[in-house]
Amino acid sequence: MPILENEMTEKKTFGVPSLKLIAIAGLAGALAGAAAIYVKESGSGNGGTVAEATACPMAGAKAEALRPFFTGQVAAMNAVDEHRTLPGLVFDGPEGTPQTMASFAGKTVLLNLWATWCVPCREEMPALNALEKELGSDRFEVVAVNIDTGDDEKPKAFLDETGVHELAYYRDASMGVFNTLKKEGLAFGLPVTLLMDDKGCLVAAMNGPAVWDSNDAKALINAALATPQS
Repeated sequence: MPILENEMTEKKTFGVPSLKLIAIAGLAGALAGAAAIYVKESGSGNGGTVAEATACPMAGAKAEALRPFFTGQVAAMNAVDEHRTLPGLVFDGPEGTPQTMASFAGKTVLLNLWATWCVPCREEMPALNALEKELGSDRFEVVAVNIDTGDDEKPKAFLDETGVHELAYYRDASMGVFNTLKKEGLAFGLPVTLLMDDKGCLVAAMNGPAVWDSNDAKALINAALATPQS
């Protein structure tokens, strides 16, 4: 079993965005690439084997075009060294059926991993919800995957408590998604967020929280949608 930190023992509702999250996100931008660790050794899950990835030559050009938008509240977002698909990411969809990034073909995706015991995750979920409400479409989706172990009761209660109803419910109780991203060198803790293009190619990644309903975040997503698809 993983060793988990920041276990939440009482309910708390956060504003959108809260001043605390803005401060944390600002620090994350200043310390991009050096995120705080919220998950220690994760030995559970189905992430033991990383499936073979497909190269994505056009995703690099998109990342370069988006680089000027990695600023302000999303300054911790970074273009990755290797643009590829991530076929090893498998999680349950709203109906409980397995999903991969191929399930979102044709959409730009902001993939976010979160857990109820991760304080910055709890802070940023309402902002992710607001981003999906404003920009979600048949071309863009915020895919927030909960990785709490156990049943659905705690994460669903948190989403109801904070009014997060725009995001579809994605879940991986095995933590296999986190383990896969860790093996790929993309996840060092929670939250972790990936920007994927419409072909399921990795464009950029962020460790740590961000104010996802900020003008900076919306400018980044709109630029990603405006940039020619790969």
